Amino acid sequence: MTWRNWARSQSADPREVHAPVTVEDVRRVVERVRERGGSVRPVGSGHSFSGAARPDDAQLTLDGLAGLLHVDQARGRATLLAGTKLHEVPALLAPSGLAMECLGDIDRQTLAGAISTGTHGTGLRFPSIGATVVAATLVTGRGELLRVSETERPELLPAVRLGLGALGVLVDVTLQCVPAFALEAVEATMRLDAVLDDWMGLNERTDHFELHWFAATRLAATKSNTRVAGPLRPRSTIGRFVDERVLTDSGHRAVLTAAALAPALAPAVNELSARLMPRGSFTEPSHRVFASPRAVRFRELEYGMPVAAVPEALREIDRALRRADLVLTFPFEARASAADDAHLSTAHGRATGYIAAHRWWREDPRPLFDIVEPILLAHDGRPHWGKLHSLRAPELAERFPGFAAFLAARDELDPDRTFASSWTRRVLGH
Repeated sequence: MTWRNWARSQSADPREVHAPVTVEDVRRVVERVRERGGSVRPVGSGHSFSGAARPDDAQLTLDGLAGLLHVDQARGRATLLAGTKLHEVPALLAPSGLAMECLGDIDRQTLAGAISTGTHGTGLRFPSIGATVVAATLVTGRGELLRVSETERPELLPAVRLGLGALGVLVDVTLQCVPAFALEAVEATMRLDAVLDDWMGLNERTDHFELHWFAATRLAATKSNTRVAGPLRPRSTIGRFVDERVLTDSGHRAVLTAAALAPALAPAVNELSARLMPRGSFTEPSHRVFASPRAVRFRELEYGMPVAAVPEALREIDRALRRADLVLTFPFEARASAADDAHLSTAHGRATGYIAAHRWWREDPRPLFDIVEPILLAHDGRPHWGKLHSLRAPELAERFPGFAAFLAARDELDPDRTFASSWTRRVLGH
């Protein structure tokens, strides 16, 4: 049976597909695969654009390991099975009055997948999802159950918080949560130069700020989200349907098709998209504002860099695209996040700005990525592990300060490379 990821950028025909429903099932699968000298890759919902979940041999899905295990109300911590989808977490935490501190703009991933690839949202004071992991249980490459926490093998937490599925199979995670909150969202179209000139100020004054820039325009669609206790001012049912289904789904698909058939339309399409994308002002529960549906498939490259480097990097991309006469109909996205301590995090040891480039899945992304990637590398960029990039282990070792420490943890937890694949050999070296 052929496996494909959401973006249709990866596919495989695994020799075996395992769907465990208990932790003991996971342990037995790993033991059996190891005994026959094979390899197994855990897979979540397939939302990584990279080959992170692509197996060479066996594949293990975590769909059967989902749900809430325990809430520590006093410390605001929740322990969930690792196959739980991000969009399922709010309802599970609601009775306890808790929420995840921050989310990305897609919530279809499993907790294990999001943590293992470094999924992040935006906000200079808020780190990646993995940074909120205070404990985890995993099945190691020897088929052993290992608990890692602030008191149990704490030295392994920086590796487990972004493990690439190369250390073991995550079976449960404990997240540091916060009291449930709402977000007051203000979305507007602004002049691009004005946004870039005030990039640091906007991020410092706003809890969660991001911009979307459509190439060949001087406009930025901006999102400024402020954490509030209430009252709620939700969008109407019709307004939400128009926002999430018409404009971002069928409408976006239609303009992409038109621009692909008639490239000369792309600048006008981008100008119109930049003006239509903002949805005004509203206040809703945090998870409804952070994430939104993504019905139109695309391919993505994203790099993290020192946060102050974002404006110049975007300006260089603008100039390079104009020289190449390459006009795109998916926007660039720029965000920021707090520093964290995960060995392989793009934000390891530094506040980080992110620039993401997207291209419709029916178009070849290489002309775009070949232009953008060298610019991001020149700004001390580190590639997102779940997105597409061209780097290999020696180059990655130079960019991630914790690379050697991660390899040491891998040597301990998976000495026989039971969780290896062609992708892990490319990015980790062996």
